[in-house]
Amino acid sequence: MIREFKTFIAAARDGTFTGAGRSLGLTQSAVSAQMRRLEDYLGVELFERTGKSAMLNAAGRDLLPQAEDLVAMAERMAVSVGAGRVKGLLRIGAIASVQQHLLVGALKDFRETFPDVRVRVMPGVSLSLLGQVDAGEIDMAVMLRPPFALPPELAWRPLAREPIVLAVPADFPAQSWREALSTQPFIRYDRSSFGGRLVDLFLKKQRIVVQEAVELDEMDAIANLVRGGLGVALVPRTRQFDARGLRLDDLGEAGFHREIGLIAPLSLEPGSPVAHLIECFERASRN
Repeated sequence: MIREFKTFIAAARDGTFTGAGRSLGLTQSAVSAQMRRLEDYLGVELFERTGKSAMLNAAGRDLLPQAEDLVAMAERMAVSVGAGRVKGLLRIGAIASVQQHLLVGALKDFRETFPDVRVRVMPGVSLSLLGQVDAGEIDMAVMLRPPFALPPELAWRPLAREPIVLAVPADFPAQSWREALSTQPFIRYDRSSFGGRLVDLFLKKQRIVVQEAVELDEMDAIANLVRGGLGVALVPRTRQFDARGLRLDDLGEAGFHREIGLIAPLSLEPGSPVAHLIECFERASRN
């Protein structure tokens, strides 16, 4: 709970969760979530929340000097035991399609500089990962670009653009992508995902009514269904996509893409593990 105590001290000094978040490189939502966890842990409320302010109540004022002593003691222990080497836990979210290539290259690079920092990879879909970054539950996420504006405390860093193509069985007869989508069973990229929303928007823009068959979010599973002759699909052409037994047809002038990138707090300490890992991802995306 050391992290929550540090955030508590910052909120107590600033008087607002927004200001505390700005000083720590966290979103207001992340500060609120941490303070709820701390209050649940202690079994008592610590703030008088009115409008945008968050002033300490009597329990909070009693806790503040103890929290400052606790955090100071923890920092002294870290310096003493760590002997100058950076340690700790870095929590990153990652959609499935980046875990086989991009994630491997970035982590290999990262561990050359921070060998003692543990990394926990949290799988999930983009919308869920965005919420976890916003709440401070993870430090950053590699995901699809959201189709809406981000909270002002978060930043988007683009890494790669992946074209969407039509996947059909390898022995599928030659025909246009429009005809295939209109006449064959459709294996749909889950509409609740950011990538699935792009596919749905494309179909509506092209005024194509598909024959719905199956809807799911896992790319390998979609490929297997197409490979097995259950239908056709619109999928991203990724580096690790297994195209055996498939034919991937471009969409020509109507083509579109999905964008892979990073979401992290806007304010990061230069040289910190999170900032360095972002640089590692950017280098890995260029290889």
